[in-house]
Amino acid sequence: MSSAPPGSAPDSSPLAAFAYPAFTVLWLATVLSNTGTWMHDVGAGWLMTSLAPSPLWVALVQVATSLPIFLLALPAGALADMVDRRRMLLSVQVVLALVAAGLGIVVASGHATPLVLLLFTFVMGMGAALSAPAWQAIVPSLVPRHVLQQAVASNSVGINISRATGPALAGVMITAFGVAAPFLINAGSYLLIVAALLWWRQPVQAQRRLPTEDLIGAMRSGLRYAWHSRPLKATLIRAVGFFIFASAYWATLPLIARDILTGGVELYGLLLTCVGLGAVGGAFCLSWLRARLGADGVVAAGTLGTALSMSCLALMRLPVVAGLACMLAGLSWIAVLTSLNVSAQVALPDWVRARGLSIFVTVFFGAQTIGSMVWGQTAGVLGIPAALLLAAAGAVLFIPLTWRHKLHQGGPLNLAPSMHWPAPVAADEQRHDRGPVMITIEYRIELHSASEFTAVMDEMSRQRRRDGAYAWGLFEDVEQPGRYLEYFLVSSWLEHLRQHERVTHADQDMQERARVFHVGDEPPRVSHLIAPERQ
Repeated sequence: MSSAPPGSAPDSSPLAAFAYPAFTVLWLATVLSNTGTWMHDVGAGWLMTSLAPSPLWVALVQVATSLPIFLLALPAGALADMVDRRRMLLSVQVVLALVAAGLGIVVASGHATPLVLLLFTFVMGMGAALSAPAWQAIVPSLVPRHVLQQAVASNSVGINISRATGPALAGVMITAFGVAAPFLINAGSYLLIVAALLWWRQPVQAQRRLPTEDLIGAMRSGLRYAWHSRPLKATLIRAVGFFIFASAYWATLPLIARDILTGGVELYGLLLTCVGLGAVGGAFCLSWLRARLGADGVVAAGTLGTALSMSCLALMRLPVVAGLACMLAGLSWIAVLTSLNVSAQVALPDWVRARGLSIFVTVFFGAQTIGSMVWGQTAGVLGIPAALLLAAAGAVLFIPLTWRHKLHQGGPLNLAPSMHWPAPVAADEQRHDRGPVMITIEYRIELHSASEFTAVMDEMSRQRRRDGAYAWGLFEDVEQPGRYLEYFLVSSWLEHLRQHERVTHADQDMQERARVFHVGDEPPRVSHLIAPERQ
């Protein structure tokens, strides 16, 4: 990942990322493609209101979009960390173009049914699941670190520009050419992404010296990292507390337009356009809001704004008020989503970036999927207004419940590889699959520093487990007070070699904090022990 020059400060301009041509070209192509995707979503939601107009069936369109991402994002993230991300994205975009074209032909020929629509939507959701972690993971290779927040916000702006234009265009196209038009236009839009990816030349990656992880092992290491990373875990908890309730208005918006506001597809498109316009406007306020409220305050304010917008949609019957409520919802959405996404980005080193972001995407779409099902069913039983009011109340309630989980926004944390940890020296060449391996580090500590030392070592335990250890411990010698032995276990010699490659500058700082307590002229003694081979 590119980094800022020494001493450079973050650029507060919301347009800072557009100084980099690779980001600009991919951003433009993505905006145009996402416009086609939003046209597809409007067409699918509206088509379902005519094929099966119950709240549950309409909500299932959102479920079919979100569920594949919930199921496949983690394997997709592991793949994106294992293979060439550009080639992976190219392959997926070509397949998505073919599937979208197929759906357009089915709809145009009059053979669409609720199940057929859900099936095509589910397959396209699979494509989105495979590409989402890779898309997010390439952002740090498009811009320097000091404008990463602006790049993430600009991507959100792009999505919401598409949201502002796509639905309105879909309404026009459906009225003029029929409901198949959005699907066929969406198929063509994927080809723009293909062209941009063919043009882009990604930075040369450092050549791997160790064998690539297998898929299951890569998924396991990604989950392990997320579980032991405080900043990432806090981000995921805050994401659940927001998205599971905010999904209510996304799942029911077609029915709000048709049943509550007694409008047609044009009104539905205009409401989505209002959401997009609110999000675009909100992107230009983010730096100002972040400076005054901080990331946690922005998420809380965005959650309150979402609750207020859902309450207005539930209680008001005027299209103008609904449009204003949707603008507030869009502003709130981008404020929360950008803050959470940046928190996840800066909490991850490059070796696990796509996997960590895939976990974020899984939580995001998992919460949306569960929320869409719950609120769709609630709307079918209690009515749409009641479902929206319950969702609004839940969103507000979760603000204090999740407040202690603070978001991470970068700061001094340097997650670039440090390569300061020399490779272990073995008397004989060890097979990569041999293990398990136990590593021990012996410290000599002044007795008056013991409590401070053990507190630092508690932090060290999370670092060891994040990077591959499945067990960790710290023991004091009862015969020699002040002599401490740290140990950790990894599954194989290869996994320990990977630990040496994964260590970051932030990890190096943590290790130095521990070594400060060590007394004597010699450094802490490190030993590597491996389980004997069985005959």
